[in-house]
Amino acid sequence: MDARATAVPADQNLTRSEERQVVLASTLGTVFEWYDFFIYGSLAVFMSSVLFPPDNPTAAVLASLGALAAGFVIRPIGAVVFGRIGDLVGRKYTFLITIVMMGGGTALIGFLPTYASVGHAAWISLVMLRLIQGLAVGGEYGGAVIYVAEHSRPDRRGLLTGWIQITSSVGLALSIAVIIGTQSVMSEADFKAWGWRAPFIISIAMLAFSIYVRAKLHESPVFTRLKAERRLSRSPVRDTFARWSSLRLVLIGLFGVTAGMGSTYFTGQFYVMIFMQQIARIDLQTSYTLMAIGLVRVRRLSFSSVGCPIGSDANG
Repeated sequence: MDARATAVPADQNLTRSEERQVVLASTLGTVFEWYDFFIYGSLAVFMSSVLFPPDNPTAAVLASLGALAAGFVIRPIGAVVFGRIGDLVGRKYTFLITIVMMGGGTALIGFLPTYASVGHAAWISLVMLRLIQGLAVGGEYGGAVIYVAEHSRPDRRGLLTGWIQITSSVGLALSIAVIIGTQSVMSEADFKAWGWRAPFIISIAMLAFSIYVRAKLHESPVFTRLKAERRLSRSPVRDTFARWSSLRLVLIGLFGVTAGMGSTYFTGQFYVMIFMQQIARIDLQTSYTLMAIGLVRVRRLSFSSVGCPIGSDANG
């Protein structure tokens, strides 16, 4: 895509109401995708005893976490694949594809047969669904930022895209809230046996709402203008990775910024949860409640110490 066309022209500036609609639709969809992605990490311990060989519980837990890691490993590939699709056919349709892949994969996890009934096919199916989810979230997050940015004026771009940055924590908080709600209506034994499936199946309603919201979006004005002017790149992947000036920025962003930050964030969230449940033997309701409190507390401290990214009109 031509770098000179990255801003919304003056005659296409959105009103504040239209800005809110764009940000709300993009943010809600991304929150639900992160919910889908995080619900697995929050329930990995329970799936390890149902979908993996039961003869070695420790190995089953590690294998379950390995499936979680698979979704993270494949995310950069999803960014490349759906980045190309977005540059070729448009942002709106790419949004719809990723939301269906993510939501469909999450719902199917809730219906997976147990290891006792189908053997190794249970965990193999789980890994395949996690890979599909990783591809989807890899394309979703970057696509949402681009979509909002292409609707924004330069002096509003940092403010509006800042909303997308908080969606991962909101998605995690939502997943924990749904788990706590599910646990409150059944015994701990029932939750371990089959109740863990409910948060996955509940996501079907979120998927339907997300599709409805995404279907109402318009294509970004930047993409529409470039397409009309026949200025879309024919090989966006090659243009990005075959040019050192572009590749250098990708490598700096991946290894210099996001790799360490992502590893610290996700390890802190999920390892602490698993430690409380497996090692400290804290009951499930208490462990999830503590995680929810800690998540809210950390987010408040980060906002107060560095300033909320959506709290000013800075370009960012």
